[in-house]
Amino acid sequence: MSDTAPAPFQTALGALFEARGARRVHAPIIQPADPYLDTAGEALRRRIFLTRGEAGEHLCLRPDFTIPVCLGHVGAGEALPRRYSYCGLVFRQRPSGPGEFFQAGIEDLGEANRATADARALADALAGLAACGVDPADLDIVLGDQGLFEAFLKALGLPEGWQRRLVRTFGHDGLLDAALNALATGGAGTLERLNPELADLARRREEGALTRTIRTRMEEAGLPPHAGRSPGEVAVRLIEKLAVAEARLDDAPLNLLRQFLAIDCPLGEAGDRLRGVAESADLDLGRAAVFFETRNLALRAAGVDLASVRYRAAFGRPIDYYTGLVFEARQKGSDETLAGGGRYDRLLTMLGAPAPIPAVGFALWLDRIGAATGQAGGQS
Repeated sequence: MSDTAPAPFQTALGALFEARGARRVHAPIIQPADPYLDTAGEALRRRIFLTRGEAGEHLCLRPDFTIPVCLGHVGAGEALPRRYSYCGLVFRQRPSGPGEFFQAGIEDLGEANRATADARALADALAGLAACGVDPADLDIVLGDQGLFEAFLKALGLPEGWQRRLVRTFGHDGLLDAALNALATGGAGTLERLNPELADLARRREEGALTRTIRTRMEEAGLPPHAGRSPGEVAVRLIEKLAVAEARLDDAPLNLLRQFLAIDCPLGEAGDRLRGVAESADLDLGRAAVFFETRNLALRAAGVDLASVRYRAAFGRPIDYYTGLVFEARQKGSDETLAGGGRYDRLLTMLGAPAPIPAVGFALWLDRIGAATGQAGGQS
């Protein structure tokens, strides 16, 4: 099996990435599975091809390049900032199409100017699509910002448990809508079947005792590690779920949140729309609003036409490690992503970096680009 994308994409993207100062790296096809199971979230976790090593360790076929590139950087202790590029096979279970396909992209680590790095990621992704023969006029580009969503939740004064629950649903329209409905009506009925002992520990916020009880029950049931969430994660979720079930948000702040999430407009108009919603209720979005405008200036400087990008306040990408900017580019009329990326400032510390490292990146789906442009270069 070749792990190298055939021409013409390999040549075109190799030249582009080199010109953008991104050093080509390679990552083994067999990867440790725990970093994915612990950080990537359900959307990616359920698509991974898992196996075990001789020592019983969890292994998987490489489902993306972001985590291997970041693990390699942390292990090598490279100086920052640094840009890495890649091009090779990834392996994921998909509803349709082969479970192995080519991706290429750039991971941008350690750039302190986050607005510049965000703008560069989107601009480079669009340049990569153009290098592969995609006509920019044929693209729908959508951008969201999880950081701005979190700032809005905080400005509304929502309980922390509700903030965390809503952030976890960001990028899942159905789940987000269900969470908002539960917030409007109260969700006490959702815990009717919860074991009374667990419910009592969760209500008293006895996280340690709750974790131990859950671990014991999982062991008695014979559940293996990483069969799902860890006992600690389940305990935290139960505590939050109980608090959520017993909470209800008044109509006024809930309507404001829905107004915010309904914003869907050209990126150049988004600042005014955001200010209008915030000022109508005297909400202060603080540095998140300033950063949003600063990034728009950086995007213009990077050559991105803001009129060609749509800002959706409710748009996210369902991977847990994203923290700020998220974006996707698709062929007009298609639901399939050709390029997607975002900011993941917490990931490297989760993977062992001794200090936080700002990071942003993108991936190009070469099989889909090949189909969109009529070229065979993206096919495996």
